Amino acid sequence: MTTTPLPAVREVASEEPVRPAVPRKLTLLQRIRRDRVMLLLALPGLLYFLVFHYGPLFGYVVAFQDYQPYLGFLDSPWVGLQNFATVFGDARFWDSVVNTLQITVTQLLLFFPAPIALALLLNSVVSEKVRRFVQSVVYLPHFIGWVIIVSIFQQILGGAGVVPGVLEDLGLPRYDIMTDPDAFPLLVTLQLMWKDAGWGTIIFLAALLSISPELYEAAAMDGAGRWRRLWHVTLPGIMPIVILLLILNLGSILSVGFEQILLQRDAVGAEAGEVLDTFIYFNGVRDGQWGPAAAVGLFKAIVGAALVIGANKVAHLFGHEGVYRGAGK
Repeated sequence: MTTTPLPAVREVASEEPVRPAVPRKLTLLQRIRRDRVMLLLALPGLLYFLVFHYGPLFGYVVAFQDYQPYLGFLDSPWVGLQNFATVFGDARFWDSVVNTLQITVTQLLLFFPAPIALALLLNSVVSEKVRRFVQSVVYLPHFIGWVIIVSIFQQILGGAGVVPGVLEDLGLPRYDIMTDPDAFPLLVTLQLMWKDAGWGTIIFLAALLSISPELYEAAAMDGAGRWRRLWHVTLPGIMPIVILLLILNLGSILSVGFEQILLQRDAVGAEAGEVLDTFIYFNGVRDGQWGPAAAVGLFKAIVGAALVIGANKVAHLFGHEGVYRGAGK
């Protein structure tokens, strides 16, 4: 019995590799319909920023007008860049810029690292009850007004306060830091640290919780001690948040706290206590120089935006996400 051999099966190789199907791009209406729940949740926050942040931006038109409140925006005469020339030619403006930068640099060097260090200390506490108690204590000063905080510092560090009295009892000269112009940047920074360092730990504690415990276990198995785990695991884990907050703080580099400074300006004198926010208040609100005051506000906004964009570009060069990335990144 003979069998007929089967014909050889010839494999036909495909000329082109099979390409994965490209997902169809959704239209704007389809994306809105898909994300409608999330958009509704974000709507209150969006309205807040539109009404209280983006809406008032139209008021910067005052910087180019000889604005008179009884004439309004439409009828006030235009003066072009005259308000900016007036401000930039005022020596008091440049003094306030120098004072603002001195306070800002001091706060960046002393206050900015304080919440990070405090968060690392709280994260190292083993007892959950002790950690929550300490967190509650350090959060509390954030809810105290500046009037009370300045009063507390006056009672402790002022001329008739506790610390000068102790110095006098020890045979040392009394020292009133509350009226020392040279120590004013350090004073307001210490006040800010006491008030908001604990509150600032919230976001860093959340970042610490997002670090995988497996990374610590792997580092420990490789022989890394406590400090090496801190340096090679913890700090890189929170570095994106640190970079993000640093960039955002640079955006407000010319704003150092109006109420806090205003309460203590007269004690140290305008030469040391005048910052841009108080300069705008005294020249704009009190003296009625609306145009120059608006020009200073626009100057602050432009400098802040430029610093945020520039710092964000620098963060990208070092491989960090920063505040935002382009659509194609």
